Amino acid sequence: MAQPENLRDGHPDADWQSERQRLRADLGGRMKAERQAAGLTLEAAAQRSGLALSTIHKIENGRVSPSYENLVRIARAYEIGMERLFSADHESPQTTRMTVTKAGEGRIVRSRNFEYEVLCNALADKKIIPLVTLVERRAPLIPADLEAHDGEETLYVLTGRVELVVEHYAPVTLEPGDCAYFDSTLKHGLRALDDTETKIFWACTYTDLGTKEPQP
Repeated sequence: MAQPENLRDGHPDADWQSERQRLRADLGGRMKAERQAAGLTLEAAAQRSGLALSTIHKIENGRVSPSYENLVRIARAYEIGMERLFSADHESPQTTRMTVTKAGEGRIVRSRNFEYEVLCNALADKKIIPLVTLVERRAPLIPADLEAHDGEETLYVLTGRVELVVEHYAPVTLEPGDCAYFDSTLKHGLRALDDTETKIFWACTYTDLGTKEPQP
């Protein structure tokens, strides 16, 4: 698949490629630190998360961008809230129950086909992960592009047009001001339809760690 056009105003393609690699490396380093803090080897992490050992190794070394589903699997395997994967190593755990993210001050995380700005990251153990997401234009989605995970999701289109594909339903085109809500256990996927900047507000529930099945 061809690389997308610039996702940020004023960023040449070469600069964006460098920034994307930095984001991958930053996320990979935090994920490795959390795995080690949990006392898990790569083999143990692979067994608990259901991901291939090679996949975890590549993510930790900044060679690939994890999907949202894989981020959920890893957080659950390490028994941490997802916000820990988005926090800088020097940030101490927060116990506040209220937090605010000013415009443009969220933590940027690069995932496959998306760039997330993670909002309200200082609040630990959230049940909802709020994101502002840049969505890439790509070819029509096929079954292999869809993923499923526990929880529910809602998205609200800010700019551009997106196509939402949810298992058992006809694909739907969403424009600015349109909102969708769906069960995340159904296979689903999202893509931008135009070359213009496509941005959505995206909120995903994160199932309480206490409700997950015990690991074998």
